[in-house]
Amino acid sequence: MSAVVLQLQQSGTALREALMNKDWEAIGALDLQCRQAVDDALSDPHSPAEELREKMQELLELYRDLVSTCQTEQKRIADELVGIQQSKKNAKIYQLFE
Repeated sequence: MSAVVLQLQQSGTALREALMNKDWEAIGALDLQCRQAVDDALSDPHSPAEELREKMQELLELYRDLVSTCQTEQKRIADELVGIQQSKKNAKIYQLFE
């Protein structure tokens, strides 16, 4: 396995672990690292095509999972914010009757 393909694999593995832990700060940094690894792998003329294709496919699936998880988390947070806003409104109404 070439060094750039190995770097791509390691970056993807680290990103998957951060996603499983929902470590959003690490995900941001690892996303940049993965992008750089992809750029490096694509620009290296000695990258084995079959290994590169396989790792890129794995990374694509990982990013699909990442997008799905982010959308789910975004919805959860939006619902939580709606609940907070509703609680504030209810508290204001309650204070009117005290």
